[in-house]
Amino acid sequence: MTTNDFLQVAIYLVVLLLLVKPVGLYMAKVFADKPNGVTRVGAPVERLLYRLSGIHADEDMGWRRYALTMLLFNIAGILIVYLLQRVQQWLPLNPQQFPAITPDSAMNTAISFATNTNWQGYAGEGAMSYLTQMLGLAVQNFLSAATGIAVLIAVIRGFTRRSSLSIGNFWVDMTRSTLYILLPLSLIMALALVSQGVVQNFKSYVDVPLTEHIVSVEQVKDADGNVLKDAAGHDMTKETPVSTQTLPMGPAASQIAIKQLGTNGGGFFNANSAHPYENPTPLANFIEMLAIFLIPGGLCITFGSMVGDRRQGWAILATMLLIFIPLAFGAVAAEQAGNPALHGLAIDQQASSLQSGGNMEGKETRFGIAASGLFTAITTAASCGAVNNAHDSLTPLGGLVPMWLMQLGEVIFGGVGSGLYGMLAFAVVAVFIAGLMVGRTPEYLGKKIEAHEMKMASLAVLLPCALVVICTAIAVLSPSGVVGVSNPGAHGFSEILYAVSSASNNNGSAFGGLSANTPFWNVLLGVCMFFARFPLAIAMLAMAGSLAAKRHVPPSAGTLPTHTPLFVMLLACVVVVVGALTFLPALALGPIAEYLMAGH
Repeated sequence: MTTNDFLQVAIYLVVLLLLVKPVGLYMAKVFADKPNGVTRVGAPVERLLYRLSGIHADEDMGWRRYALTMLLFNIAGILIVYLLQRVQQWLPLNPQQFPAITPDSAMNTAISFATNTNWQGYAGEGAMSYLTQMLGLAVQNFLSAATGIAVLIAVIRGFTRRSSLSIGNFWVDMTRSTLYILLPLSLIMALALVSQGVVQNFKSYVDVPLTEHIVSVEQVKDADGNVLKDAAGHDMTKETPVSTQTLPMGPAASQIAIKQLGTNGGGFFNANSAHPYENPTPLANFIEMLAIFLIPGGLCITFGSMVGDRRQGWAILATMLLIFIPLAFGAVAAEQAGNPALHGLAIDQQASSLQSGGNMEGKETRFGIAASGLFTAITTAASCGAVNNAHDSLTPLGGLVPMWLMQLGEVIFGGVGSGLYGMLAFAVVAVFIAGLMVGRTPEYLGKKIEAHEMKMASLAVLLPCALVVICTAIAVLSPSGVVGVSNPGAHGFSEILYAVSSASNNNGSAFGGLSANTPFWNVLLGVCMFFARFPLAIAMLAMAGSLAAKRHVPPSAGTLPTHTPLFVMLLACVVVVVGALTFLPALALGPIAEYLMAGH
């Protein structure tokens, strides 16, 4: 790594740590209960929304009602987004006259955006109308992020409430997440992005003249799509002069702001944050990276404030950073070292063995290797899935880092809300292991951890792992699964493993060499996304309901302190060991084998 690489990563981390505390404390005030532990009724605008919607804001819910409301609300969102895609050709704000999306792709996209995954098997500027982008996808960017925050706040209430049968009101938590957190931050960020050149309009696409005319050479095909041959047996071609280029337009900045802040990741354009209309400058790139970790990092501070011990939040944040920082530096270093297949070929006069410029394939020159590698680690640690470079062009070890960050369960910052409640599931497992070591009933934040809590935490930890390994095996063994793989061997397996890992952990990024917009992949990944999101959230709500009903247990001499460096190390080891034991065999067949075969 160069000094520039180190400084870019260090500056990002310093700015992030300066912002998470005020943001986290602000969010804690947003969700503060009354002193008696009952959800408080909010400001006049908030109360007006409740009256118009028929919501009884002062009525708390038990965990079953909370979970059922959350599930039905999100299923309704899936159906609405599906319908929008299927009838967009008849709706307004479709200046390009895009046709309806196919049923399997519409189903996949609807589930993807409702689960905060934002897996995209389509090109946004070539398939979705402005209305579909705004009313369907952008709205789900807000609602899926708000759902994650709401579930987290309910889980936190499980630790803070005593002998209670309720964990809050889903509608109130959703409203506050959207009204006081996501909307204000998105407005500020959208204006910042527009200042950097991100487009925000409703214009039709614009044709502009090229400064230098080019000629497009295409094969001549018959009605059945077969290439015609000339008398000599060569493929027949035709030349078409090209004098204009089509520039896509649209309300991009408003969707990009929430796609980053809500850890959604679905790009307005196909190239996502590598597109100059989504991410035009290094400053815009820094803002987008900062936005991804801002709310997940701040929620750690919110957690500590709401449980009455801010050290608990800092301990969780320290655990995340302890795992993230080495992997981020590793991703940048792997790309800076260059392609191992080119080492020793004497093609670079400035370096005897390595590429002096690093691996720039698939990267934007306006960002360079450090900003690209750091963005890659951030977006896969946070279940965002936005990309500013082609992940399929990463070196074998550079591609291993984002893949493993996803496979850890998206708990290293993770999705908005979902990352922290996933980490809390690991924390419950960690204190249970510690309790077994000393032979006493484990406790966490004054609540005894018993069989029911361990079952729910284990389900939350192991369900994504099971989805990854089972669905990867299905894809590899199915002819429909391997037909879309563009690269043979170890890298082709990595493309499949990455896609399933991404969907099964609600990330959404991909190795672009896999052609996944087929009925097989749309259905398989749709199933992965749905079951990686909602059963896990319901398990955590069930655990929250059980904890809320328990009495508070005062700490004793045998209680494990959960704010110390020792617990931080224990928690980090539990997360890493689960990820390593589960996925090391698969990683050995993919990126590790590819690295060893590339001249090593």
